[in-house]
Amino acid sequence: MPSLNEIRSTFLNFFERNGHRVVDSSPLVPRNDPTLMFTNSGMVQFKNCFTGLEKRDYVRATTAQKCVRAGGKHNDLDNVGYTARHHTFFEMLGNFSFGDYFKTEAIPFAWELITKDFGIDPKRLLTTVYHTDDEAFEIWKKVGVPEDRIIRIATSDNFWQMGPTGPCGPCTEIFYDHGDHIWGGPPGSAEEDGDRFIEIWNVVFMQNEQFEDGSMRALDMQSIDTGMGLERIGALLQGKHDNYDTDLMRALIEASANATSQDPDGPGNVHHRVIADHLRSTSFLIADGVMPSNDGRGYVLRRIMRRAMRHAHLLGAKDPVMHKLVPALVRQMGAAYPELGRAQALIEETLKLEETRFKTTLDRGLKLLDDELAKLPEGAALPGEAAFKLYDTYGFPLDLTQDALREKSREVDTSGFDAAMAEQKAKARAAWAGSGETQDATIWYDIAEEKGVTEFLGYDTEEAEGQIVALVVDGADVASAKGEVQIVVNQTPFYAESGGQVGDAGFIRTETGLAMVRDTKKVAGVFIHLADVTEGEISRGQPAKLEVDHRRRSAIRANHSATHLLHEALRRALGDHVAQKGSLNAEDRLRFDFSHAKSMSAEEIAQVEAEVNEFIRQNSPVDTRIMTPDDARALGAQALFGEKYGDEVRVVSMGELLGSGKGADGKTYSLELCGGTHVKRTGDIGAFVALGDSASSAGVRRFEALTGQAALDHLNAQNARLQEVAATLKTSAAEVADRVKALADERKALANEVAQLRRELAMGGGASGGPEAIDINGLKFIAQVVSGVTGKDLPPLVDELKARIGSGAVLVVADTGGKAAVAAGVTADKTGVISAVDMVKAAAAALGGKGGGGRPDMAQAGGADPSKADEAVAAVKAVIAGEL
Repeated sequence: MPSLNEIRSTFLNFFERNGHRVVDSSPLVPRNDPTLMFTNSGMVQFKNCFTGLEKRDYVRATTAQKCVRAGGKHNDLDNVGYTARHHTFFEMLGNFSFGDYFKTEAIPFAWELITKDFGIDPKRLLTTVYHTDDEAFEIWKKVGVPEDRIIRIATSDNFWQMGPTGPCGPCTEIFYDHGDHIWGGPPGSAEEDGDRFIEIWNVVFMQNEQFEDGSMRALDMQSIDTGMGLERIGALLQGKHDNYDTDLMRALIEASANATSQDPDGPGNVHHRVIADHLRSTSFLIADGVMPSNDGRGYVLRRIMRRAMRHAHLLGAKDPVMHKLVPALVRQMGAAYPELGRAQALIEETLKLEETRFKTTLDRGLKLLDDELAKLPEGAALPGEAAFKLYDTYGFPLDLTQDALREKSREVDTSGFDAAMAEQKAKARAAWAGSGETQDATIWYDIAEEKGVTEFLGYDTEEAEGQIVALVVDGADVASAKGEVQIVVNQTPFYAESGGQVGDAGFIRTETGLAMVRDTKKVAGVFIHLADVTEGEISRGQPAKLEVDHRRRSAIRANHSATHLLHEALRRALGDHVAQKGSLNAEDRLRFDFSHAKSMSAEEIAQVEAEVNEFIRQNSPVDTRIMTPDDARALGAQALFGEKYGDEVRVVSMGELLGSGKGADGKTYSLELCGGTHVKRTGDIGAFVALGDSASSAGVRRFEALTGQAALDHLNAQNARLQEVAATLKTSAAEVADRVKALADERKALANEVAQLRRELAMGGGASGGPEAIDINGLKFIAQVVSGVTGKDLPPLVDELKARIGSGAVLVVADTGGKAAVAAGVTADKTGVISAVDMVKAAAAALGGKGGGGRPDMAQAGGADPSKADEAVAAVKAVIAGEL
C-alpha cells in the first residue's frame, strides 16, 4: 500500500519524465492575486502565465501545492471532522501547460498515470465532459473509455471561468465508482451527491476568452490546468473510503490520541479528526508567515487554532496539547515541505502561547453558552445577541459557537448575530467620524481612474519636474489652493509611506507658489503630497519642480538599509524562523518587528549589533535588480509575507560573505524583495547602535536601533555622561566602573558602621550602658526608649537586649522623627509564657497606632505619637503582669 508521500512522488516523477518542470509549492499567502485570502488551488501561482502577463523558462509544470480553504468564498471549516473528505488544509497535485500541449496530450497523460502508474482498474472509472466538447469525448473513447462511461454535463460543473470575463473553458473529470453497496448515482443524476461516485481528477481546457457581452473567442495560447487532491487519491489507493484513514492523517490522529490519552477510534473520534486537520493548516500558515491576530488572515488562523483547541478541551486535555503534535507533523511532511522543519520552533511556541491564552477564557465562554441554552426551550436556536457576546467578550468566532451547538443539535440565530455585529460596526464608524478623519477616500480612486496612477522617479533622483493633476482641500478637488492642501502630480521623486519606510518631505515649486511637503502617502497608486502652500498659490495643471529633503531622505534610507542587515543578523543569531512582521524606517530611528517567541539576551543583542556593524564597515555596494518574483525566490531572496508583488520585483542585495559564510545565494549576506529606497554602499549607514528588544504582540518581538548621525549623537551623549562622572570621581573614564564599585562598597561599610554607632548611642553608649532589667512576677523585663534611629534599627536593638538579659522579655520604643516605632522580643525559653506579638499590640495602641505583628519571639508595630512612650511601656508591663 503506497503512502501519501510515495503517491506525491509518483505523481511528480511521472510528469517530470514527460517533460514537466517540478515547481515548488507557492506559499499559502498568494503573491499574485490580492482577491484570495489563501492559496486554494494549484493554478494560483500560474495565473499570470495563463493570461500571458508572465513568461517563464518552461511551458510545462507540475506541482504538489499546499492549499487552505477556511475563509471567504472557499470555506470548508464547518464540515471538517464530520465528513470523509473536507479539510481546511489539503494538497493539490497538478500538471500545467502554458500554450504547449492541449487535449490530445492532457487526457492520455491522466489516463496513463491513473491506470498504469497508480494501477487503478479502468472498469471502475468513468469520465465527464462539457456537453458541447465533442473533441474531449472522442479522445476519451480513443484511450479506451466506453461511450456509456463518458457523461456529457451541461452545467457549470464542467465549465471553468476565471471570472465574469477573461480566460475560460470546458472541463473533463474522472470519477471512481466505489460500487453499488454505497448509495449514490453518477454525475448528472439525481443521486449525484451520494458517495458511490467520487471525483478524483479535473482537467480544465483553458481555450476561450469571454467578454462582457457574453461572446467568446478562442485564446491565442490554449492551456491546461489540472488538479487532483492528494488526500482523496491517497484514500482510494490505500483502500479507504475516508481521507482520515490514510496513513498520514492516521499518524496525526494517533498523535492526538497519545497526547490526550483518548482512544483514537472511541467516542472522541471526531475531535481527533478536527485536531489532525487543523494541526496541518495552522502549522503551515505559521510557517508561511501568518501569525494569529484579530483581523485578516491572522484572524482566520486564530479561528482554526481555537476550534482545534476546543476539541482538545472536549477530549479532557487540561494543558495545551497542540504544540506537542508538531513533531509528528514534521516527521510526516517535513521532507516534502522543508519550511515546516525550519519553522518548527516558532510553530510550537505560537501554538502553545495561543492555547494557553485561550484556555483562560474557554471555560468561562462555555459556561456562558450553557447558561444561555438553559434559558431556552428544547431545540431552540441560540439568540444572535448571545452568540455575539461570546465573540465580542470571549473571542469565540461564530463558527466555533456553531460547532459547539452542532453537537447539541442546535443552531444559532445568524441574522441576530449579524444585526449585533452591524450595530457594533455602526458605533465604530460613528466614533471614527467623530475623530475628524471624515474625508472620503474614494476621491483618490476617482483621481486614479481619471488621471492615472503616479509614476515614481525617486529611486534614481531626488529632484524632478512634473505636472499637478489634482489639488484636494477638505476632501474636495479644487482648481487652485493656498494653505493646507494635498497635491497629486503625474510623476514624483517623493517616496510614499510603504513597507515601513516613512514618506518623504521637501518642496514643490511652481511659477506662482511654493508648497512645503510634510509627508507623502499613497492610495490606489496615487501619491498624495501633504503640503502647506507658504508662498503665493498653486493651481491644477501647472508644471512644478519637486525637491526631496536630501538630509532627511539620507537618514531614512540609512535606517532602511540597516533593517535589511538587521533582519539577516537576527536570522543568524536566533534561527531561520525569524521573519519580518513590520518595521519603521524614520529619519531619527528604526524599529524592526520579527517573529520570535521570547526576549533576546544581552549576548544575542550584542552579537547582532556587532554583525551589522561588521557589514557596515565592509562598505560593500548595495545592488538592486529587477526580477520576476519566482526568479528572486529561486535566488534565495527574503519576501515580506502579506505584501503583494507584481510581475517584476526589486531585489536588494548587500554585504559580501567571505570564507565559509552561508548566504541566500552563496555569496550575498542580505537578499530581500523590497520597494524602498536604500544607500549606495553599506558604509553610508555610518554606524549601528542597538537600543534593545521588547514585546510587540504575541510571538512577535520589536528591535529598536539608531544609525548614522543619530547613533553617533547617542554614543557622544553617553560618552559625555561618562566623562562627567569620571571628572566628579577624579578618575579616568576607563577606571570609572572600578571606582564606582569601590565607592559602593565603601558606602555600604560606612552605612553599617553608622547604623551600629546609632544603635550603640541609642542603647546608652555600648553593652554596659542602658536600663537595668526589672522583675515582673518572676520574668525579667527591659524597656528602653530611644531616638535618632529608624524602624529597621529596632530588631538589632531588641536582639542586643535579649542577649544582655539572657532570659525574659524586652521592649524598645523609638521616636523616628514625628512617628513612633516599637519592637518587642522574647527569649526562646519564654515564648510559651508571653508573646512578643501581644506586647507590641498593647504598645502600639498606647502610641496611637493599630495592630502589629511578627513572631512570638520578635514583633514590630508603629504609632502616631512618640510622646506616649512611657504609656506604651506601662501598657506592656500590664500585659506581662496580666499574663503571668
